[in-house]
Amino acid sequence: MSFVSAHTHLPPDCLAAMMREAPVLADPAAAAARLDLALESLPERAELGALLDANPCVRQVLLGIAEGSPFLLELIRFDPGRLMRALRAPPVQRVAELAALCAREVRAAEGEAAAMSALRRMRAEAALVIALADIGGALDLMSVTRALSDIADSAVSLALDFLLREAAGSGKLVPPDPDRISHGCGLAIIAMGKHGAQELNYSSDVDLIVVYDRDATSLAPGVEPAPFFVRLTKALVRLLQERTGDGYVLRVDLRLRPDPGSTQVALSTLAALDYYEREGATWERAAYIKARPVAGDREVGRAFLSDLSPFVWRRILDFQAIADVHAMKREIHAFRGHDVVAVEGHNVKLGRGGIREIEFFVQTQQLIAGGRDPNLRSSRTLTALDALVQDRWIASGVRDHLADAYDFLRRVEHRIQMVADAQTHTLPEAREGLAQFARFMGYPDRDSFAAVLVEHLQKVQSHYAHLFEDVPRPSALDGQLAFPPDHDDKATVSELARLGFRDPPGASAIIAATRTGRCSPWTASSPTCPARRSSPRFTIIPTSCGC
Repeated sequence: MSFVSAHTHLPPDCLAAMMREAPVLADPAAAAARLDLALESLPERAELGALLDANPCVRQVLLGIAEGSPFLLELIRFDPGRLMRALRAPPVQRVAELAALCAREVRAAEGEAAAMSALRRMRAEAALVIALADIGGALDLMSVTRALSDIADSAVSLALDFLLREAAGSGKLVPPDPDRISHGCGLAIIAMGKHGAQELNYSSDVDLIVVYDRDATSLAPGVEPAPFFVRLTKALVRLLQERTGDGYVLRVDLRLRPDPGSTQVALSTLAALDYYEREGATWERAAYIKARPVAGDREVGRAFLSDLSPFVWRRILDFQAIADVHAMKREIHAFRGHDVVAVEGHNVKLGRGGIREIEFFVQTQQLIAGGRDPNLRSSRTLTALDALVQDRWIASGVRDHLADAYDFLRRVEHRIQMVADAQTHTLPEAREGLAQFARFMGYPDRDSFAAVLVEHLQKVQSHYAHLFEDVPRPSALDGQLAFPPDHDDKATVSELARLGFRDPPGASAIIAATRTGRCSPWTASSPTCPARRSSPRFTIIPTSCGC
């Protein structure tokens, strides 16, 4: 890189001074050429040269981005000043500054386009700051995920406040305090999943549930709460996830609300509570472990979660939760095919030994004992693991294995998403692609990365399996089986998974083929029989087969 060097002293808390890790490069010269091109319009080239000389790790991180992350390199190329602002400041402080700047810009925005642009600029620059701190080892995992969650909180809250101010301007809302426009509005936005637990990753959806208290709104007379808040919620989603020339802010998923196929995107607290009292499922209890009000009328949000607490945290020791959670995991394997510990193409979230097994391991024990032991109710995975040790539910060695694996797998997940800002958790399927990714992670080659990955996956799988080893395997047929010839029947595939088939979609397809008479005869004694291989416990003897 052709930068003029000058002596500089780095403040110890600035990002450039904090970097201590970096990717491994395959072609430094090509990476330097790409970085030079991205920074050709940067006026502070001498200052950047001084930063690179003061801490050589900064240079290696930037070259690693040029080689391994087209998304981050484009963020730098689009506005090279972002890089300098990031390197000069403490990363957590810079993220807070970006949120405060965006708040001023959104409040002053004279139209929707200006507000959307401000939100997208905040997200883009924060993504670069946090990624630099993550790749350079300047922030630990919990600080990284909290910073990502803080930006998401700010985006959702600022977008909602903008819409509420528009409603007040049109006379539909009469806020008790115009300076705190959401206070008393009656609508609360609840963050779920990783967002709710302040464990958000780089390119995930944010799972939101929107509720309103009909008796606590500040709507103008004659304005009906249900249609108003439904329109407001739809506008909020569009503000956050519509792609413009500045990109997008967040992908929003509202499907964790009660009965999403038949309910509106915003629903009253009474309707939501009635649903959970009548038919709330174990997976919904688990989801609310991580729930947190993030925008709107937070008093309404806190009251709603407080009223829901008896549903989530039962006083009795709820061992049925073990079987229910394990059934959820079997369905993941049935529909997604993540049934082995692998390297190339492995899904680090949903695959065997992955992030979801660690989360299920923790949440299952929280559901069993959290009603009697409030210490177990933490929404954050690592904090909950510590609590399980403190209250003697698990051994410290188990906690250490799972915590180390969680830290490693979440960083892998982040690095996967940094490559192209894609909503994916899957490692490259080709060996050379995985080798390139391993270098981006800081490993010299594919095999050294694979060895660490497999060790973590196997430890997680072992502890997860031990937790569920006493759960009886299902044997009775609980549902009806249908085998349509032209598509998989979801209920059938789910039931086959519950019954123990390793490849439920494959078994369903084979049986459907036998019913259409497309196949030639074979016997179940044949070791090559695909239906026989699909189940460790059952033998299917069709009348004909298409092998």
